[in-house]
Amino acid sequence: MSRQRAITDIAGIRVGQAQDEEALTGCTVVLCERGAVGGVDQRGGAPGTRETDALQPMHLVEKAHAVVLSGGSAFGLDAATGVVRFLEERKVGFDVRVARVPIVPAAILFDLGIGRADVRPDAAMGYQACLAASAEPPAEGNVGAGTGATVGKVFGMGQAMKSGIGTASLEIGAGVVIGAITAVNSFGDVVDPATGQILAGARSRRIGPLRLGSPGYFADTMEVMKTLVGRTSLGFASRGHTVIGVVATNANLGKDQANKVAQMAQDGIARAIRPAHTMLDGDTVFALATGEKRADVNIVGAFAAEVLAISILRAVQQARPAAGLPALLEA
Repeated sequence: MSRQRAITDIAGIRVGQAQDEEALTGCTVVLCERGAVGGVDQRGGAPGTRETDALQPMHLVEKAHAVVLSGGSAFGLDAATGVVRFLEERKVGFDVRVARVPIVPAAILFDLGIGRADVRPDAAMGYQACLAASAEPPAEGNVGAGTGATVGKVFGMGQAMKSGIGTASLEIGAGVVIGAITAVNSFGDVVDPATGQILAGARSRRIGPLRLGSPGYFADTMEVMKTLVGRTSLGFASRGHTVIGVVATNANLGKDQANKVAQMAQDGIARAIRPAHTMLDGDTVFALATGEKRADVNIVGAFAAEVLAISILRAVQQARPAAGLPALLEA
């Protein structure tokens, strides 16, 4: 099997995306119509989610049929309604005898501060994303749920940078593959875990003639937070964040194990975003396991964190400038 380095490297996983490029918002749908054992882990203080309780080990359903990542804040949860309709039309869902009920968990990010706040992903956009779903590597950057994503907002949106959505995969031996897709809309800065270097984040207020990549261009959110200015600035940064993503694998996992993988995958956010999991973020990671290969959950979880971190880097590396905000591709 050739590697595409995308979440769609897992057989049975398809990704569809739709967006409004004028309003700078969109949604990303990860379809697993044959069903995949699902798990979820939510951290941070400002989540917006749908049907995450269904994925907890103590609850009835074992499998999800899609996961929706959406912009639009809480309004964007409506995109999942279109996904449910798409799946119901194809008779995909949990069999309750009188109908098949598609299990479609969802999470949103806040992108209302960029583009148009009165246009959000809705059921029609979710349905459109399903129609566009493919096993090909999904587009990255300013598409889908990453269309309005931004990073580095300790000084507010004016000093932020454009981010987006990214995907990656790793083969970890014995045919086991782990993939991730992540929409990166963080309060903190995105850093390269290998070097600690900031790749995209809050820009210094003293930029002047500095160009992206020049010393002093980045404010360094962690350093700013130590200062009186930083503590005052947190009021400007009190909304507009959250990293949402999906890790998928062809490993055979139970529901409790899928939840453990989602939990361990959150470490990828902590490695690539500084700071992570704040009260200003609502970071949510879903896990999907299609069940083809035997694998140790500890190994799967360890590499889930690795691949999620890579997808975060891809999200800022592939983003383009928008709404007056610079992006890494300018360098």
